[in-house]
Amino acid sequence: MLFLRYTLPEDGLKTLPAEGGQAITLTATGHAGYEPGELTDVAHGHIQGRPDRRERHLGHPDREPGPRRALTRAKGIRARVTQKSPGGSPVGGGAARRPVSPLGVGFSGCPVFIRPVRWTIGGMSQQGGRPTGHEDDWWGQLYGDSAEDTGATAAPDSLDDRFASAAGVSGKSAAVPAPRAGADAVEVPSTFPPGLPRPPGFTVEEPGPAVEPPGIAVEAPPPERATPTREDDEPRTATHVDVPTRLPAPVDYVGSGPPTYAPEPTALPPADPDDLDDLVADTVLDGAHYGACTLRAVSLRGDSARYRGEPRRDSLLTARFGTGEHALILVAMATGARATPNAHRAAAEACHWIGRAVGRSHPQLAEDIRAARRADLKSGLHRLTDRSLGKLRASAAEQGIEPEEYAATLRCLLLPADPDCRTRVFFGVGAGGLFRLRDGEWQDIEPRVTDATGEPVVGFGSLPPETPEGDRLTMDLGITTPPSPYDPAPEPPREPFRFRASVARAGDTLLMCTGGLADPLRGEPELAAHLTGRWSGPEPPGLAEFLADTQVRVKGYADDRTAAGVWEA
Repeated sequence: MLFLRYTLPEDGLKTLPAEGGQAITLTATGHAGYEPGELTDVAHGHIQGRPDRRERHLGHPDREPGPRRALTRAKGIRARVTQKSPGGSPVGGGAARRPVSPLGVGFSGCPVFIRPVRWTIGGMSQQGGRPTGHEDDWWGQLYGDSAEDTGATAAPDSLDDRFASAAGVSGKSAAVPAPRAGADAVEVPSTFPPGLPRPPGFTVEEPGPAVEPPGIAVEAPPPERATPTREDDEPRTATHVDVPTRLPAPVDYVGSGPPTYAPEPTALPPADPDDLDDLVADTVLDGAHYGACTLRAVSLRGDSARYRGEPRRDSLLTARFGTGEHALILVAMATGARATPNAHRAAAEACHWIGRAVGRSHPQLAEDIRAARRADLKSGLHRLTDRSLGKLRASAAEQGIEPEEYAATLRCLLLPADPDCRTRVFFGVGAGGLFRLRDGEWQDIEPRVTDATGEPVVGFGSLPPETPEGDRLTMDLGITTPPSPYDPAPEPPREPFRFRASVARAGDTLLMCTGGLADPLRGEPELAAHLTGRWSGPEPPGLAEFLADTQVRVKGYADDRTAAGVWEA
């Protein structure tokens, strides 16, 4: 390609004096990577030597046609350029310059502003090629003597006129296409306001009948379906499809009134720069899906601890031991003793010890769960729990503190990953809650540990009437024997071991929680009703939804909350 450029002697205001004898330089350069040769021929003159021809251009009927330039390089590349308006703006650089004859047309005797020019590339040949006759014919048809002069016309400048003009210039006789009809036709309604005189030529045609294009069949609209009606008007039995599935919106609190504390954390616990691992997060959230169950677990700091800047006393552990269908999922939660500085450490250590014990014995535990060996499970888990809490008491002795100051309640849940096994095993020590949501009702299935009450009866709670040797026992006068100074101090009574193995049904929801959530769930019916509506849907809640549901507050309950929910598919 060749790029042409005029160099004009304009002044600093981008104007050109209206005087003769001015030299205008024409420059030509090639495209990138092409080295131009010397100019061998420069032709200059008006279009076909007819300076008296006029043309309409941008509303100026008296404007003169511009000069014509033709350049030929040594490598055989030729280009013709026609300037449509006086003046110019650079459109490229130049590698060879040759002054051409001055412009003497189009000046009115006063300075004019330089307008950008429009270039018409008349003919271009490939590098080293020769011009063809077709290029000369094309140029001659546009600017030859046989071409009719342009001028004003009475016909409107419509799209059809432009199509006919372009077809005539290119030498091809083509009929103007007829207006589209049928499905492709576009009806433009009249927008002329009624009641006013219409301008000349403004007509409104009445829309005629739609014309179907050939070969296109219009399908009739499908008949409306008849609405099924019941023969009798008796009410039908409600089914699961009739139950609304829209869940109630989450709330901030339920009960008689708003709680005392703010709903969001206020103060952070103090930190030791030399023991940053001792810090406990405000909220812990976890979840998983194995076999036929979906697990959601959360542990969050209570409103009282958030306000006072105390660490969360609850600890949560979720772990998977093994792979595939032989895997075993453990959920452990612990709560440290109230009003003790090391409560959060004791809870975390209790979860750590029981997790290690279950992990090392998980193959046998998973096999016992699948085989429904309830007695073996209860004795084995009781032994692992006592061993873990015993290590907690030994740690308290190493620190030089009382065992009750470094104690924790422990609650665990074992879930097999085998989809064919729906046995859920709960075990632990201490207060809390174990609930089951079945058929829209909450069931408190916490294992009960009751003490014997009432008067002693024979065979239960009373001494035998006589010794094996036949001697009858005397009456017990109830005199307390003082303890011996040589005997060790008796240990404080321990919490009883709790165990429950149950088989879940499809659609059940199992909830294990610490006392921070179990107490308000038992004491506030509105909380139980709210969670029933939220967790009775066909799908288990997401992590964020589960967190929002478990932190619904109740006035008078401000302890830490830790909960694990299991949704059965």
